[in-house]
Amino acid sequence: MWARLKNYFFTGILVTAPVVITFWIVISLINLFDRLITPVIPYYLNPNFYLPRDVPGLGLIVLILFMVVIGSLTANFFGSWLLKKTDLIIQRIPLIKVFYKTIKQILETILKTNSDAFREAVLVEYPRKGVWVIGFTTGDVEGEIKKKLKKKLTNVFIPTTPNPTSGFLLMVPNTELKKLNVSVDDAIKTIVSAGIIKLESKQNKNS
Repeated sequence: MWARLKNYFFTGILVTAPVVITFWIVISLINLFDRLITPVIPYYLNPNFYLPRDVPGLGLIVLILFMVVIGSLTANFFGSWLLKKTDLIIQRIPLIKVFYKTIKQILETILKTNSDAFREAVLVEYPRKGVWVIGFTTGDVEGEIKKKLKKKLTNVFIPTTPNPTSGFLLMVPNTELKKLNVSVDDAIKTIVSAGIIKLESKQNKNS
């Protein structure tokens, strides 16, 4: 009987935990945006001043609308000109220009629809022969490094477990990469779960 109750208990955790954690993360993000953005809204435009209860998610809605407006403004000639001028001013500010340029390049690389960044999962033999890790290709090695090494190398990001947002960069010869026939999302799930979640090929998942 105790073994059965134990199985029921762990089954309940497996069923409810993903749902509860997902909702907790979503609600926490919404509350964070509300705390950061809602106080900035002028009181005469803020519906929370007129309604008996605060509108949940108002900060997130305002943020999305703001990004859409900014995107539409920069699409025209004047907005594009203003964006270039702002970019030039920021890139002349000591220290700040370093962070600005780095963040801008990362976002441009990730958000470009034709980018190969984080689009392919591979196996890399690291840190020694016979030991393998899952990595993600982020493009070919170019510039000064390619001139010095005179080899065709690929940038590979190796994420850590259980936090895949941290990791390190390897520059690996193409011949030493083993491409995986899996989606990037599935590979990330395997890394986060420390290998508990089995990594299936695309054919096996579709069959």
